[in-house]
Amino acid sequence: MAGDEKAKAKMEQAKGKAKETVGRAVGNESMTAEGRATKAKGDARQAKEKTKDVFKR
Repeated sequence: MAGDEKAKAKMEQAKGKAKETVGRAVGNESMTAEGRATKAKGDARQAKEKTKDVFKR
């Protein structure tokens, strides 16, 4: 289960980074902001999973 959540976090981070990059390339502020938000969501999910791993030990 935890591995699945970690994979989702990595996927969100990658998707957000890609969207942010494309948004910058085409000059679309809205897309850039959405990409940053998605990346931040992935970062938060990853931090949550890391915290859960620390307390499992």
